[in-house]
Amino acid sequence: MPVKKGGYHFFALLIVIVWGTTFTSTKIVLLAGLTPESIFFYRFLLAYAGIWFFGKTQLFAENWKDEMYFILLGISGGSAYFLTENYALEYTFTSNVALLVCTAPLYTTLLCHWFLKSEKITKRLIQGILIALLGVGLVVFNGHFILKLNPLGDLLSMAAALCWAIYSIVLMKVNHRYSNVLITRKTFFYGLLTVLPVFYFHPLQTDTAILLQPQVWGNLLFLGVVASLLCFFCWNLIVKGLGAILSTNYVYINPIIALIASAVIMHEQITLFAIIGTLLILIGVIRSA
Repeated sequence: MPVKKGGYHFFALLIVIVWGTTFTSTKIVLLAGLTPESIFFYRFLLAYAGIWFFGKTQLFAENWKDEMYFILLGISGGSAYFLTENYALEYTFTSNVALLVCTAPLYTTLLCHWFLKSEKITKRLIQGILIALLGVGLVVFNGHFILKLNPLGDLLSMAAALCWAIYSIVLMKVNHRYSNVLITRKTFFYGLLTVLPVFYFHPLQTDTAILLQPQVWGNLLFLGVVASLLCFFCWNLIVKGLGAILSTNYVYINPIIALIASAVIMHEQITLFAIIGTLLILIGVIRSA
């Protein structure tokens, strides 16, 4: 039974709510002693192991061109995306990263215009993107307008946004020709494979004293099984149903969830600017839909 468009929007919202909480979860594991590369590796390893329980499917694509698409999915939606985003946090402020990563819908819109003729760019869509981006700025800075530029960190943040845009575009290339199980499994596999060279410079952390801490393995399970396995599997279906542009616009919701999480967990104050920004994000997303 086909899912109605409203159902795709509902599940897209649920997924970005989960993804909006992953920063706090990742931060906990980082503070416990794991490096960004190790967190990504264990996260995707759990996801890759879990995807095999979704059923058996073909091992390879029908041709080498499609196999290259799968490799690109693993890089753009896996290793490159997560590493650029996590390393950006080490070189610049979290607010900079959150704002710049949320430019992914802009990149997606441009790439769709160039590469996907089926994706239509309307005046209403552009208006929604700009309104939501303004809202993101207000939410991220939460009334504290101090944007300090750090070229390396900010470039890494923009690289992460571009990676997600590329992932969305490539996903549209294969989504209608291969099963979702195969696409998701390939993304996890090539994400793991392409991160391995990094361990030559920064060895994988295998210290059981760290890994067996409840807050570490608990958060890794959440990141691997829920935020990666289940969310990526469902997100691929959403992109198929809504298209690359509309689905990627839900990235704007992430700062709202991060703001709420910081208020609940870290007891940070939510200002009037953040509330106005939240409303603008919601208006922008609805306008774009």
